Amino acid sequence: MKKKFESGVLWQLEGLPSTDCTHETAGISGQVLIATKFVWPYGGRTVSLIGSFTGWTDRYPMFPTEGCPNIFQAVYSLTPGIHQFKFFVDGEWRHDDQQPHVVGNYGIVNTLILPQESNPILTALGLEIPSNRINMDVDHGNFRHVETTLRVPEADVGLFRDHIFELLSTHTAYELLPDSGKVIALDSNLPVKQAFHILYEQGIPVAPLLDTCEGEFVGVLSPLDFILILKALSNQGSNLTEEELESHTISAWKEAKQHLSRQIVMHGRQSQRQLIHAEPYDSLKDVALKILQNKVATVPIIRSPSHGESFPHLLYLASLSEIMKCICRHFRHSSVSLPFLQQAICTIPLGTWIQRTGESNGRHLAMLRPNESLSSCLALLVQAQVSSIPIIDDHDCLLDAYSRSDITSLAKDNAYARIHLDDMRIYQALQLRQESNSHDGFYKGKRCQMCLHSDSLQKVMEQLANPGVRRVFVVEAGSNRVEGIISLGDVFRFFFSLP
Repeated sequence: MKKKFESGVLWQLEGLPSTDCTHETAGISGQVLIATKFVWPYGGRTVSLIGSFTGWTDRYPMFPTEGCPNIFQAVYSLTPGIHQFKFFVDGEWRHDDQQPHVVGNYGIVNTLILPQESNPILTALGLEIPSNRINMDVDHGNFRHVETTLRVPEADVGLFRDHIFELLSTHTAYELLPDSGKVIALDSNLPVKQAFHILYEQGIPVAPLLDTCEGEFVGVLSPLDFILILKALSNQGSNLTEEELESHTISAWKEAKQHLSRQIVMHGRQSQRQLIHAEPYDSLKDVALKILQNKVATVPIIRSPSHGESFPHLLYLASLSEIMKCICRHFRHSSVSLPFLQQAICTIPLGTWIQRTGESNGRHLAMLRPNESLSSCLALLVQAQVSSIPIIDDHDCLLDAYSRSDITSLAKDNAYARIHLDDMRIYQALQLRQESNSHDGFYKGKRCQMCLHSDSLQKVMEQLANPGVRRVFVVEAGSNRVEGIISLGDVFRFFFSLP
């Protein structure tokens, strides 16, 4: 195949191989091809281009610009018409928010229209109208903007939910059990202080409660219990003492909680008197619905005692994270057969948003500054019924997050006995948490899983499948300004069409 270059137009002739460095699309003899330069100006280690012109299969490499290592570019010869494309940056699919984009079968994709009457000479000579942060160099006088409405086809949503429902209905809680491990249960007659220290020392957020007299599991001790206990005792007007925590048993606290919950704004949430649990062969669908409908973080998997046994067997603590891991493993290579996985999260009614980058579910996004009191943070965790509060700076940029489970760090060196919740600042509590967990980094974002509003649903699901991750913070690219939060509960409620 022989190629003759005239005034920036590539005339494709059959018979001789191509020898220039410009990639051309397949076409018929005499087809006009326009040399188009694509630019990715946002950095990366490896960047490549893929689009409708490559059949969405082959990735075309892009190379750093001389003198500007963060700007990658490539020249690709395109036929006149409409083209869609994305960038593959360091193993992740990306698109450029600053350029026209639409929702397609591969999520959000950039669009390019090359009219038949476009001027190829300008393109070939690089005499385009200058623009800031542009992802391709084309004659802008001939570039038509594609207006888009980010709507998800109902048929695609229904098909996706059908696949999720079928998977979770045909797999059981037994499949979540690891090959080996330990599950810690607490005697319900233990003093609160001792239980507090056990959770801290074992590095676990929750533990089932066993009534050894009745021979049955009666509940779960969670970080919310400790928050309510500390707030109740702190309201007495003095710092907590070890004697006060020593005098309160878990069972006594659970009884008192019924009265306490009526004094705290719980937005209709009722305290559980019976243990929410699942059997080993309950479906994953039933386990997930129990977690969502009862607003709990975990569900104990319990096998009833066999003949001659005194106690039921506690097998595992199931959470939405493990179920999400199962879903991701099953659909990891289904992006072609199930394209909804590549849908951008901002196009899905999912999560809580501070602004209309995506559709809001109507809930207020609660955020706090580092210098506010720990007492106000704990009160917000309870009243807003959330598991984590983003901590932001004066520009609403994400610094860190304070979660319910962080309350156990107050057990280190009996810190709870030396503080008053109204006097301790959030940044001090986060520093204490850092000291308690040296592998976490304060204000470094290591504990905060973040994503962009243009990231795909599949990417966010993979993040939420990681152990210990219960929510992902949606931030603005570059500034880390908080735009929203997507929790495990949000995603599963979307799976099941729950409000």
